[in-house]
Amino acid sequence: MKCKLLIIALVAVLFSQCTVAQTPVFNKAKMDSLMDILATNNKAMVSVALRQNGKLIYSRAIGYSTINGSQKEAATTSTHYRIGSISKIFTSVMIFQLIEQGKLQLTTPLARYFPDIPNANKITIAQMLNHSSGLHNFTNDSNYVVIASKNLTHADLLSVFKKNKSDFEPGTKHSYSNTAFVLLGYIIEAIDKKPYALALKDRIVNKIGLPDTYYGGKIDETKQEAQSYNWQDNNWKNVTETNMSIPGGAGALVSNPAALTQFMDALFTGKLISDSSLTHMKTIKDGYGMDLIMYPFYSKKGFGHNGGIDNFLSQAIYFPEEKLATSYTANGVNTSLNDMMIGVLSIVFNRPYTLPAFTPVTTIKLKSADLDKYLGVYAGNGLPIKITVTKNNATLMAQGTGQSSFPLEAITANEFQFVQGGIIMVFDTTANKLTLKQSGQTFIMTREKQE
Repeated sequence: MKCKLLIIALVAVLFSQCTVAQTPVFNKAKMDSLMDILATNNKAMVSVALRQNGKLIYSRAIGYSTINGSQKEAATTSTHYRIGSISKIFTSVMIFQLIEQGKLQLTTPLARYFPDIPNANKITIAQMLNHSSGLHNFTNDSNYVVIASKNLTHADLLSVFKKNKSDFEPGTKHSYSNTAFVLLGYIIEAIDKKPYALALKDRIVNKIGLPDTYYGGKIDETKQEAQSYNWQDNNWKNVTETNMSIPGGAGALVSNPAALTQFMDALFTGKLISDSSLTHMKTIKDGYGMDLIMYPFYSKKGFGHNGGIDNFLSQAIYFPEEKLATSYTANGVNTSLNDMMIGVLSIVFNRPYTLPAFTPVTTIKLKSADLDKYLGVYAGNGLPIKITVTKNNATLMAQGTGQSSFPLEAITANEFQFVQGGIIMVFDTTANKLTLKQSGQTFIMTREKQE
């Protein structure tokens, strides 16, 4: 649902730096080798699926769905994962189905359903779908982490949305908004006169036979649902789960890669909406479609979405020319999933690719008192979030606005890493600066206040 710092937002960057040949015979052995290396080195607990011409050509899960002390349940291709913002594609499909049925229009104002939301009379369905509504993204609020575990009603969330002023005039720019998609989910419920979960069943799940995709609740291991984990101190440690009353149509669905590739195939082969509606969904303006994102890989062009909620990370992409759907869902990551997907796609498209040989980075142990000089709130030009640096005993912690916190490992006395996001943070306490490096980009941030 929400981006983990910059991780989700930058996934497309490396894809855009590449170019490709014709699709050859699929090299399953090499794909298995990549997955084996990730598993052996504790780099990811992840499930991957590939579907071409409507047929599943690869499906593999590594790692564990749940870990309770020494008891570990191995993940399988049937394991279910929270998929975060991939849920938005499902919401968009249902909105376009309503439009095709004449029950809604792209020009319909938000005020028809929620007149008390700021600028509701100016905001259209189209602007909500392509993130140009100006609706303030409530998951960016500093108190989001506090409310994320609470059971909130629609009225509770609407009260939050009503208090937040618009970030900009509708249609003047684009900025990611989970708020817009929670509201779109409520609009589906209002028109269909049923909960989102039942609308999803009727409009998508039962229509194309997708029983492994559903609206989530409290994680239930008896339903083969995975917990999510951080890699910390050479162990997988459980992460607090978001209450699924909150993300709604923006990020509350549960699925697995095989089901997601089936959904993407159905979407692009006319089984769910018309060609005209699909064209709207994949028409990109300032990086956003309604609600598809473009993923170039060399000369290939895919459309899909990423997801991130708690420590679940996911992605679903469809390459129309190749009739290829790819997806992963992860519940624990100790490497860059962007690098993993470059490997996956390189193998699929027979690009030159060397399997990774993970060389451990030497880390050092610092005392709790050594960390005090780095604590504070950092902000930088060009970044939509601030980073709060705190500590948990002798572990330095970082947290983006409205995000979950994550641990940093010390490489040197002033240089720290977060392997999962490919993040390096270098502190200059004399200048009160933080240099953030990720995916080949560098951001300079200034400490606003010291904790």
